[in-house]
Amino acid sequence: MACPQTTARESLGERLFDATIQTLELYGVYLGKRLGLYELLRDHGPLSAPGLAARAGIDERYAQEWLEQQAVADILFVDDAAADALSRRYALPSAYVAVLADDEHPAYVAPFAEMVVGAAAALPRVVDAYRSGAGVPFEHYGDDLRNGQAGINKPAFLHDLTSAWLPAVPDVHTRLGHAPAARVADVGCGVGWSTIALARAYPEADVVGYDLDAASIADAKANAATRGVDVRFERKDARQLVADGPFDLILVLEALHDMARPAEVLSQLRQALHPGGCVIVADERVAERFSAPGDAIERMMYGWSIVHCLPAARVDTPSQATGTAIRPATVRACAAEAGFRTCEVLPIDHELFRFYRMGGGQ
Repeated sequence: MACPQTTARESLGERLFDATIQTLELYGVYLGKRLGLYELLRDHGPLSAPGLAARAGIDERYAQEWLEQQAVADILFVDDAAADALSRRYALPSAYVAVLADDEHPAYVAPFAEMVVGAAAALPRVVDAYRSGAGVPFEHYGDDLRNGQAGINKPAFLHDLTSAWLPAVPDVHTRLGHAPAARVADVGCGVGWSTIALARAYPEADVVGYDLDAASIADAKANAATRGVDVRFERKDARQLVADGPFDLILVLEALHDMARPAEVLSQLRQALHPGGCVIVADERVAERFSAPGDAIERMMYGWSIVHCLPAARVDTPSQATGTAIRPATVRACAAEAGFRTCEVLPIDHELFRFYRMGGGQ
């Protein structure tokens, strides 16, 4: 009979072995996404290694190895595994197109690979931060994490925000769609998908996207231009919005936990509201309180926190250092400290986000 300690040791070893395989497979997804290989297989497959290499403009030997790895990982289908290496043809199963090659589909999760690569690239700086207690600026995570985070939220921000989330708050939804023109601030807008969706769905409203990251604002302006949406973006600290107000609605989508002093920011946002206006916050749907071991969502959020969200939030000092696992009690405490009289959890069902409405003021 196996010793319990031996069984536990072997179980953890197997977990880490599996995690290594899965991480390396994410790197394979990263290569496929960055090189446009999934789109080529979607549009022109099945393809052989020479065929993919020619269409993608990449080296044939690398194309062969990537295709074989993807087939071994059960991501691509190979027509005849026994055929000559350069004759075998590979296809992207139709069921996987939404996951890997349709950037507006709810199932699209390929950007996770970019996020993981971006976090890995910054890990030496994160190690130094653990030793010093300092933070790691967002820009040090590079284009990969910025693009990955934008990509993973893109389907929900472009579609669910205005078709499901805001309609679930009827008075806000009605106000945005009627004259006089409502004023909306999208705080922490990133590359602008949520702001673009708001401007497109509520053409009568005056919508502005705000973010501190210069690269994100540049991307947001380019994305709006590509979509033909006339909307304004500004690189500005959220604490400076009072001068731009008053606003009927201020949105903070998956950004509150990244702020060094969230209550201070919320206080400024409260002061930037019209009487009767509100702040709607969407942030991580973690458990109500800490427990261990946690479920898959809790594990993922803590994973992002230790390598990115917590280090990024500690750049500005002093910092509350919230971390990704921002719980309802923390949000309510920040809202109360900011002077809001109410902070309610909205009845919006989402696997990853919990929604809060803050209103009233001292």
